[in-house]
Amino acid sequence: MTHRDVEQRLDAYVDGELAEPEARELAAHLAECRECTARHDALMALRATIAAQAPYHRADAALRGRLRASLRAAAGTRPRYRLAWRSLAAAATLAVVAIGAWQLSAATAARDAVARDVLASHVRSLLGEHLTDVASTDQHTVKPWFNGRLDFSPPVSDFAGAGFPLLGGRIDYIAGRPVAALVYGRRRHFINVYLWPADRGPTAGASALTRQGYHLRHWTTPAFVYWVASDLGAAELDQFAGLLKGADAAAP
Repeated sequence: MTHRDVEQRLDAYVDGELAEPEARELAAHLAECRECTARHDALMALRATIAAQAPYHRADAALRGRLRASLRAAAGTRPRYRLAWRSLAAAATLAVVAIGAWQLSAATAARDAVARDVLASHVRSLLGEHLTDVASTDQHTVKPWFNGRLDFSPPVSDFAGAGFPLLGGRIDYIAGRPVAALVYGRRRHFINVYLWPADRGPTAGASALTRQGYHLRHWTTPAFVYWVASDLGAAELDQFAGLLKGADAAAP
């Protein structure tokens, strides 16, 4: 088997589409040829990148059956187009990787921009005398205070029984919009909770960030986007985040 033969068959080999005799022959060639092995490894790395970063939607059984039948028919009647199909498939794969990488980069950049806003707001609240607009440990005082000041009603809970008392709230600006900022305490530490309505329904996974010695936690529910900032230890902040998520899930 020549390098040209391997180049023409490598995509099919990786996809498990080669007949067994050809697959064995190509595998034997890879065992002895560093150049072709490097091509094989690069293609496997590309597949792994796609699996990790690009969106994937599995076709149902009926659609897969129709596609296989169409491909078999095309391969049987027009064999001269086989290599063209391989080239198109490779081009499509590269396009998917490029789109997936762009989407991942854009999402990361957007998250980092919000994280910078959250951190700046948290630090400002600690440096000045504007930690709260409404200072109260009563959630039934803090929650109504936001009425008429925001275009949404933020959920407000008190976790004093767990060692995280509510201290009050204020209005702040994150990502170019007014948001609710709830303030909690833990010994001599302060925790700022920023929340605003989610733009889309599905929930997003949580993320944990550390910036300039401060810990940030972020997640999205069907109703709200949450960001939490504090210099509290990571383990205790995670405990607090768990309480907040539980209260949100239990809200009517």
